[in-house]
Amino acid sequence: MGLINVTQQAYYNRSQSFTGNSSSTAFTLSNAYFSTLPDAKSKIQIFVNGKEINTANYAYSSPVLTFTGNSKNSDVLENSGAPVSGLIIEVKEFGKAEKFGGYRYISLNNLVNNYLVAYVGSGKLIPSVKRTDVIFHAKRGIQEFSYDVSRTEKIQEIEIGPSLSMPMPQDYIHYVRMSFVDGAGIEHIIYPGRYTSKPSESILQDDDYKYIYDADGSLLTGTSVTDERFTDFDNRKISGNFADEDVTYDAHSGLQKITSYGGRQGLNPETSQQNGIFLIDEANGKISFSSELAGQIITLKYVSDGLGTDDEMQVHKFAEDAMYKYITYAVASSRIDFPEYIINRFRKERRAATRNAKLRLSSLKLSELEQVMRGKSKFIKH
Repeated sequence: MGLINVTQQAYYNRSQSFTGNSSSTAFTLSNAYFSTLPDAKSKIQIFVNGKEINTANYAYSSPVLTFTGNSKNSDVLENSGAPVSGLIIEVKEFGKAEKFGGYRYISLNNLVNNYLVAYVGSGKLIPSVKRTDVIFHAKRGIQEFSYDVSRTEKIQEIEIGPSLSMPMPQDYIHYVRMSFVDGAGIEHIIYPGRYTSKPSESILQDDDYKYIYDADGSLLTGTSVTDERFTDFDNRKISGNFADEDVTYDAHSGLQKITSYGGRQGLNPETSQQNGIFLIDEANGKISFSSELAGQIITLKYVSDGLGTDDEMQVHKFAEDAMYKYITYAVASSRIDFPEYIINRFRKERRAATRNAKLRLSSLKLSELEQVMRGKSKFIKH
């Protein structure tokens, strides 16, 4: 039995088509054409002969679409409401973002089912194990593989408001790259500010600098002074990004400009850039930015643990065998009735399969590597 169980129309367009015959008004939608069968009229769009039909012309009670003819479209619908004979009726899934390439992955449910069939039972590697135990180890394996093997990375795009901060994504583990997007859609890397920090709390003090407590004896906190000063700070004082009019020259200013062009001696390469900086408040789950990034479009590329939603709990097929080996070792090492030499065997198999998965998913392309190395052949001036 084939693994592809949807039509090409369902994959590329998330839609189902019918042909009108001037008499039929009821059409039944099929699961084979949609990621999930639409359950409400608001989740579909109807086109006849490429023309979108007014919602007053049809009713929908999952899975049956019924043309009513309440609002006439004489060129594509009969007076009864039935689509004109020979015209193509297309039902499109509405309101869902396009998502392709799912065939590369195996879902958590299928992974667990396959493991129980192939690895568990009389005469197999694992004599018996509860399904819940397999699910637990599989989820833990997905997390580990997301960090180390498949590197489940997501990119979130937001616009920075006056607060100069953004909340961490719900499934955020660690950032990979922070950038702002210019007018051409090109990303410019934003660097972390190692020379300051984002306090997670600011303790209130009295005039004698003693801590202030509430009625329950807990410390009172207020607005961070460090954060306020950083927000108002002119980052050019660190980056050195000054224009000519900001610099004072003597009588020989023309000569000075010529001789000093490109020779900004003493600047720290880490700070001598105009892309801005960001700070992370781990305790409160916020990321803050320097003032020049207000109003900029920011892209945050971050590592997810892969356990966000049911759709996200999946494993790349290149790493499928490694996941089975991971579960087998995890199940065996958590029991007292497995001999140590068997556990060591499972450990070695897990390591070998994980290494193979890393190599497969690294996806090194010789042609791309050649282009990078060509750039390395240029002389670098010091």
